[in-house]
Amino acid sequence: MSRILKRILTSVVISIVIYLGIALGLTYFGGPDAASAMNEAGSIEQGDIVDQGIDFSEMKLDYSDMPTLQSYTARDGAQLDYRYYPSDSNKVLILLHGSGWHSQQFFPLAKYISEQGLGQVVTPDLRGHGVSPKRRGDIDYLGQFEDDLADLIGQLKQGSQLTSIIMGGHSSGGGLAIRFAGGEYGDLADAYLLLAPFIFYNAPTTRPNAGGWAKPYTARIIGLSMLNNIGIHRFDYLTSIEFNMPESVRNGTETLVYSYRLNSSFAPRDYTKDISAITQPLLLLAGSADETMFADKYQALISSTLPDNDKAEVKVLPGISHMGIVVNPDVRPVIKQWLEGI
Repeated sequence: MSRILKRILTSVVISIVIYLGIALGLTYFGGPDAASAMNEAGSIEQGDIVDQGIDFSEMKLDYSDMPTLQSYTARDGAQLDYRYYPSDSNKVLILLHGSGWHSQQFFPLAKYISEQGLGQVVTPDLRGHGVSPKRRGDIDYLGQFEDDLADLIGQLKQGSQLTSIIMGGHSSGGGLAIRFAGGEYGDLADAYLLLAPFIFYNAPTTRPNAGGWAKPYTARIIGLSMLNNIGIHRFDYLTSIEFNMPESVRNGTETLVYSYRLNSSFAPRDYTKDISAITQPLLLLAGSADETMFADKYQALISSTLPDNDKAEVKVLPGISHMGIVVNPDVRPVIKQWLEGI
């Protein structure tokens, strides 16, 4: 072996060792961002309804007549929960909940859509969430949400006369809907409904730390991303983000800590590419009083990524908050008009 080749190999080995050392160091020592920790320490009292910028007061509703949970079988044999709202319509709207929450959050909206005959509504508890998940806050691998949703759609189509599947989601659930659109199953949906979607941490629509709701482990996320880039997924189970939900709205079914693989599976792979894959009708709604997103920046983002989709609409509703875009009655007529037109 020549001296030059030995030097090249030595340099390569040293580079690999340094790369792994940095990645493992960031992964092992990376905790919540200091800015987020300071934010929490300086926030108002934990028991208050308004904590870290998000108003949860609109979520304190009567859920006594909410549909009971049903389950479907995913490809790995897991029984995953969902709630079903029947209708004579042959349209089915699947609504994906946001981070920390589960299918309960859509009760008023899903009930309205069902009772108005606008469509059947299915609200799944995404894997790792809900009343009694196998592993709260974790899934088995990156992209498992998409596989689960494809399995759910497959079950819904069995023996039915469905005319269209509409994929929708709120906040992180909206981000998952975008990821779904840009993936291998995107054509399974005939339309997309996005409610104040969390598109990506550095998207122009996202406030820093989602307005204080999220506490990311940025150093660890970088380290795990580096390891993933070279095919190492051994540490994807590690916590990468926490959420600040006030004690007053917790009931033991919330999910406030996410693993790297679960959190990454909520977000688009490349948000511009995933959004640009949407050729179907799209309605994106946000409220002007959103605490976690810059609602006024959605239009420019959608226009720039979907310049040729004349079926893509963006509407900003005045005075509506991040949670209000799901439960505020003023949102419902807008969704009704859209559903009747597709």
